[in-house]
Amino acid sequence: FRRHNLNQTNPAITLDIRSIEFHRASYEPGDFPRDGRPQIAVVGRSNVGKSSLINAVLNRKNIARVSQTPGKTQAIQFYLINSQFYLVDLPGYGYAKVPKIIQRTWGELIRSYLESAETLRLMIVLLDARRVPGEHDLRMHGWTTDLDIPEQLVLTKTDKLSTTQLNRTRAEIATEMKVDAKSLISFSAVTKRGIEELRRAMYSKL
Repeated sequence: FRRHNLNQTNPAITLDIRSIEFHRASYEPGDFPRDGRPQIAVVGRSNVGKSSLINAVLNRKNIARVSQTPGKTQAIQFYLINSQFYLVDLPGYGYAKVPKIIQRTWGELIRSYLESAETLRLMIVLLDARRVPGEHDLRMHGWTTDLDIPEQLVLTKTDKLSTTQLNRTRAEIATEMKVDAKSLISFSAVTKRGIEELRRAMYSKL
């Protein structure tokens, strides 16, 4: 990241990605990096647009691969950015066809990560702007709240809604999640809406 005009209240911020390295895929807590670097995690239900968001924020096309099989990836993917911090891609949740035992394993793995990630600076929770938050969304929000983890809620696929529709669903989602509607970031990988706002939110936690 680069910060300019340090003496100003609202400095201009740009996301300067110099290097992106796939660090590892972790299937159990013992695989989690513990080198003290800050971590920013991204999570959401299957098909919410997580891979597209990660690629857009990092300004790369194929860093996070879009899976053709929702719910297939059950590992936590760690990407080392600028040798400075980890962007953590958590497996998608809520896909109905995933066997119950896999769903249970997912919950245990994520819970272990959240409870042990002492350098986790921000949890980015993605919500489909067209849907009312489901049980898994509410559970994830509850976990981050209970563990006092800074959270940023992001509404994805906003290009599929009109301004009026988005304003309505934004208010409904904020009510369900019990947050201020103004705190939600509206995002679209298609129109690039919300990318800079999300980058600023990430930067503020590093």
